[in-house]
Amino acid sequence: MNPAVPYIVTFLLAIVSSMLIDNVVLSRFYGICSFIGVGNKPKAAFSMGLAVTFVTIMAALVCWPIYTFVLQPLQIPFMDTLTYILVIASLVQIVGLFIKKYSPALYKAFGIYLPLITTNCAVLGVVQGNTDSGLSFGMSMANAIGTAIGFVIVIVIFSFIRIRLEEYKTPKAFRGIAIALITAALMSIAFLGFSGMVPSN
Repeated sequence: MNPAVPYIVTFLLAIVSSMLIDNVVLSRFYGICSFIGVGNKPKAAFSMGLAVTFVTIMAALVCWPIYTFVLQPLQIPFMDTLTYILVIASLVQIVGLFIKKYSPALYKAFGIYLPLITTNCAVLGVVQGNTDSGLSFGMSMANAIGTAIGFVIVIVIFSFIRIRLEEYKTPKAFRGIAIALITAALMSIAFLGFSGMVPSN
């Protein structure tokens, strides 16, 4: 981090970088199961995005202190992945209970994809990457916030694109998952346009 740059600027640039330039769905294809699974229903896609946002930010908020103040002092950092999965699973259970109580229809629409957040590579990738990269707590939260917002943006855009695709006669060989993955690949290429938007230094 450049000491000449105010911390708040560095924090905001880190969010923008994680959100657009290094979007986990389009640059690493993390979380592709839920991305494809609810990607043709805008309301469900947005709600899934919000659920992933909550879990991602809360997981980063909880996992960084656990790793820094518990696992490292006890010299058991190799337990990090298992610990993160347990934290994420607990958060998903809380989100699931909340949605089931206040929106049963949405809970039903999510189906298997809500429990899949537990093993969502996007969520696990954020918390694991934060500690593996040795990020500070602030930068860890910036990465989590940017990743979560980026996930919401792409899954909602993707859902509207897929609705438009359903209005056209897609060749039989490309229908369903095939055209969805091709669309995701084209979105990934489009997001390359954001490269260089944030200075590296």
